[in-house]
Amino acid sequence: MSKPAHPPIRFVDLAAQQERIRSRIDAAIARTLDHGQYIMGPEVGEVETALAAFCGARNAIAVSSGTDALALILMAKEVKPGDAVFCPAFTFVATAEVVAWVGATVYFVDVLEDTFNMDPQSLKTAIAQARRAGHKPVGIISVDLFGLAADYDALEPIAEAEGLWLLADSAQSFGASYKDRRAGTFGTATATSFFPAKPLGCYGDGGAVFTDDDEMTDVVRSLLFHGKGKSQYDNVRIGMTGRMDSIQAGILLEKLAIFQDEIDARQVVANRYTDGLAGVVETPAVPDGLVSVWAQYTVRATGGRRDAIVARLKEKNIPVAIYYPVALHHQPAYRHYPAAGNGLPVSERLCSEVFSLPMHPYLDEETQDFIISTLAEAAGS
Repeated sequence: MSKPAHPPIRFVDLAAQQERIRSRIDAAIARTLDHGQYIMGPEVGEVETALAAFCGARNAIAVSSGTDALALILMAKEVKPGDAVFCPAFTFVATAEVVAWVGATVYFVDVLEDTFNMDPQSLKTAIAQARRAGHKPVGIISVDLFGLAADYDALEPIAEAEGLWLLADSAQSFGASYKDRRAGTFGTATATSFFPAKPLGCYGDGGAVFTDDDEMTDVVRSLLFHGKGKSQYDNVRIGMTGRMDSIQAGILLEKLAIFQDEIDARQVVANRYTDGLAGVVETPAVPDGLVSVWAQYTVRATGGRRDAIVARLKEKNIPVAIYYPVALHHQPAYRHYPAAGNGLPVSERLCSEVFSLPMHPYLDEETQDFIISTLAEAAGS
């Protein structure tokens, strides 16, 4: 008799989380429906206060998406054509996209082999290269990839020495920590995303800006509401529609209440993967003093094995994702932007080796063991 197929596996199990807090989510939505303030309702201010308290930032501004959070910070810094902004090539396109929106030049930087985050030496090379090319370096966008904070002890001194602001793209890392500092407290400002699949996500698009700069906070609040001054009919700057909906803010409040528990559960899942996959594939590295929030559990299959392994996992109905199959400096829309040095070899190599496994706080041990054993079999065949 053939062995029965394993039940369907979710890459991110939002249904299990919803089952846990469904009554609280329903009540939060009902409160918004009852008071009818769908835009800028009381939930928005409440979630801003709660988010700031969670991470330790002085100010939190709830916005419409993680991409808009990045863009609003660049707009507040008045980034313009002729300026150069540095970001890693191994990341989601939004990091570079917002730089292009404001007409500045994206300079792509390589990443580190172990953490997948920005390489400080490659950054230094890119800054010098930009100056020689006649561009004006103004800022750095670091990325906390897959839930792990970048090396801020290295990046912050570079930014200070070069006179640049540092924007932390923490779209994947809200809840993570770096040597007792939470994501949301790095650099000049931090942007994060609450896309549903993020470790902390709403049921639509959403994001936040964090900063200790009160003046920047006021400017961002103006920009996200059409550049308003004293009212929406007093337009003191060119802005956009960047507000978070009241319903999404209420949902985030309920999810934030269980967030630390979910972070702890993610770490248990990550530890079991790391123990079970030792010697099978290259597992993620977390430097001492850092805590990842494990937005993704991303491994590397070297020696050209990745595609065969992924195919085998999919045959067994194990969902797998590849973040990212093409580095940004090779994407058609971004090929004309400069890259540090003579190429970005680590970013290019990672694109042919990485793949991500199911990761969420509700991944049970039996399912995880099935994933691990299937991967070990595929890697050994």
